[in-house]
Amino acid sequence: MQFFDQLGYGGNILAAALILLAALFLWLILRVLINRMVQRVQNGYEMFRKPHFRWAQPVLRTLDHKRRVQRAETIGALLTSTAGVTIAIIAIMTAIEQLGVNIAPILASVGIVGIAISFGAREVIRDAFLGFFITIEDQYGIGDVIEVGDTVGVVQSVGLRITRLVDENGAIWYIRNGDIMKVGNRSQGNYIAPASDNEKTEKPHEQ
Repeated sequence: MQFFDQLGYGGNILAAALILLAALFLWLILRVLINRMVQRVQNGYEMFRKPHFRWAQPVLRTLDHKRRVQRAETIGALLTSTAGVTIAIIAIMTAIEQLGVNIAPILASVGIVGIAISFGAREVIRDAFLGFFITIEDQYGIGDVIEVGDTVGVVQSVGLRITRLVDENGAIWYIRNGDIMKVGNRSQGNYIAPASDNEKTEKPHEQ
């Protein structure tokens, strides 16, 4: 830092620019690492692709790959955005401080604005958090038949905010993750459909 101090205010500008460049370089490295991790998770089941494990391949669900890809993409996008925002905030504040600006009032105002935004967007944040845990815990995924309230349908996609499913009539439902208090997954376990009213009335006649 002594070298930059000798250059005066121009040195401060150069130091701030180097901080921003270092932050950009760090974000690019993290992005590459996250993308590699996502690709490895998406590929999955590499062990079962070996010749002596081919007998296990028919046991795997055909939709597991889509579910794994979607989960990996969702988690990867969340990690990338979180890392980018964190690095950007730290780098910008450090660069501003390097220019000789007192960042204490800025931090105070940012905190107030953040509180206001959190109150205004608390539903969106809640949806995102619940969508993240739904994805991590694999409560349901693409191809599962789930029951949310009085809606029963096949899951088409699971996002951080919205779960999309299609019912037996072909209608597509968009359900906010924050509105899902209780969900039944008919594709997990041994679900048995209840007998219809017609079947109940026909049984006595058969006897």
